[in-house]
This record gives sequence, structure tokens and C-alpha cells, in this order.
Amino acid sequence: MNQVLAEGLRVAKSRIDGKGCFAAVPFCRDEKIAEYVGERISFAEAERRQLAPGKKCIFDVSPNWSIDGSRGGNGTQHINHSCHPNAYPVVSRGRIFLYALREIAPDEEITADYLYELQMDKKRCHCGEPSCMARNRKALDDTDVSY
Repeated sequence: MNQVLAEGLRVAKSRIDGKGCFAAVPFCRDEKIAEYVGERISFAEAERRQLAPGKKCIFDVSPNWSIDGSRGGNGTQHINHSCHPNAYPVVSRGRIFLYALREIAPDEEITADYLYELQMDKKRCHCGEPSCMARNRKALDDTDVSY
């Protein structure tokens, strides 16, 4: 099945996790990168799908609705988490738009901070950033401190 990608994006192997979403063109700070699209599902259905094995591409729009980018997505579902992201989401009128936090060069992987979505108690962060929350938490967990 051929996927129609959002203009200015490409999907390729990621150093972070599996596939990633990459800039095919430069993006300026605060420029809209793309809309996150996919199947609109109820929050209850999103919770059900989250229990299934495999990588999830579900983004909550409201307490009642979510978008599953793995069904009808445009490449944005491959945006990986980073503790030092270069993009941020904006939810407006039931739609999700991604904007550049800073200038993004062609071939640079587009990342967003959705740590709250990862539920760090259950899933691991793979971003590899020096400021990685999971890395820093592991370092604290490994520290033997006595009071």
C-alpha cells in the first residue's frame, strides 16, 4: 500500500526507533510542518488499541476523541519522541498541527516531546539525547544514596 506523505516530509529508517519522519525541505521556526492525520476514533477505542501489541500512533485530540495515524496517516505518525524535540503539536478544532520549534534542515528527523503519552513507567525512551528524561531517571535510580 502506498502512503501519501504530507508535503515536505519523507519517511526513512530512524536512529531513534524504527521509522522516522524527516524534513525533505527546510522549515523555519514556528512554521507549520504538517497536520497529523489518520482515523478519528473514540477515546475508548484508543484505549482498546493501546492494549494491542506493537507500536502505537495514537494522538489524543480531546477527552473524547483520538486520531490513529497508523490508519490513513501521512507520514507524521512516524514522528518519534525526543526529550529535546524540534517540533511541537497544536490541537485546534479537533485537528492536530505540528510546528517547528526551531529551524529544521532538510534530512533532519522531526521529533516531538510526547513523554506524557509514553507513560515512562511502562515504556522506554530511545531518543538518546544527553538531556533524556529516561536516561537521567535511570542514573538517579542507579545511584546508591543513603540518608
